[in-house]
Amino acid sequence: MANLIYMPVKCAWGKDCVTENSDMLVPLGKKCLIVTGKNSAKQSGALSDATAALEKHGIAYEIFDGIGENPLISACHRAGEAARKAKADFILGIGGGSVLDGSKAIAIYASNADLTPIDIYKREYNNAPLPVALIGTTAGTGSEVTAVAVLTNDETGVKKSISGGDCYAAVAYCDPKYTASMPYKTTVSTALDAFAHAVEGYFTPKCNGVLRVFAEKCIPELYRCLKELSNSDTVMTELREPLYYSSIYAGLVINTCGTAFPHPLGYVLTENYGVPHGMACAAFFSPYIDRCAKFAPEKFADFCRMTENIEEVKNIIAKLTDLSGVKIGEEKAKKYALRWQSVVPRNFTASPGGLTQEEAAEILSLI
Repeated sequence: MANLIYMPVKCAWGKDCVTENSDMLVPLGKKCLIVTGKNSAKQSGALSDATAALEKHGIAYEIFDGIGENPLISACHRAGEAARKAKADFILGIGGGSVLDGSKAIAIYASNADLTPIDIYKREYNNAPLPVALIGTTAGTGSEVTAVAVLTNDETGVKKSISGGDCYAAVAYCDPKYTASMPYKTTVSTALDAFAHAVEGYFTPKCNGVLRVFAEKCIPELYRCLKELSNSDTVMTELREPLYYSSIYAGLVINTCGTAFPHPLGYVLTENYGVPHGMACAAFFSPYIDRCAKFAPEKFADFCRMTENIEEVKNIIAKLTDLSGVKIGEEKAKKYALRWQSVVPRNFTASPGGLTQEEAAEILSLI
């Protein structure tokens, strides 16, 4: 089977990369809409670096700071309207995964005034999205380098992704210093998300060749950092760089390989119980890795060599995953699993051994 890898994002990588590579923004246009959440862009210092870079090259900008966690399609639609009103040539997203994902959708809405919020899921429109530049401030999603945006439907509260070549950023700035302002809990959750990406992607059939190299580089590093985090209630400065760069390597893995069943099951915990995304995915690590041991024994043996005793890995992930107040049980699990009755997610079929709706309900019922 041929292995296909496509990675069109132009990345600047390392300390002060925004300042030192600000000219990468020039080809994108003369005016941009900066998209942020309420706090991280400012607190991290990324916003001030970005505006200085824009001003250096005479690029005008306006700021839209209305993107929250699990970005709503309605908020992205409003931001698209703001971009049109501002006559923006491109979008500059600064923040965690929610802002970066949201920026990709905003670029589509901005150039297609006839789209309603829900139309984003149809993936049909006449005009190409505006170019997007991204600056990450968390170490989790790897959205800087992926062609995926996970959005939340306001009406149903359900998370659903869009993906495709139109969802790639034109430019991404990857500087771990912007993650230093993340509080402990956010650091843990985003690290769990990156670990989930790396591990889930690793066990998919597509993870071969250079993608396997990326996965095998970041899995032990992320596990080492998670182990350190499990033994403290603060974040050591020296963990910031390996956490961030590992999240980008994990992003490169899932960009081609995708994720497995812990992700769609994790959406249930986020949508109904407010569990942060990374912790929600990590909640299903144990049943996932058990299936990997059964259905992908060779890769599982390599995974064990990259980490430690598998029971210790499970214990560390469980220790860092806060599910306080969450109780699903059998009846609720069956109800939640109805969302997969008519369409089997690719995440299920990509998982070792596959996964049925009934098996998904059984795993959910264990929470």
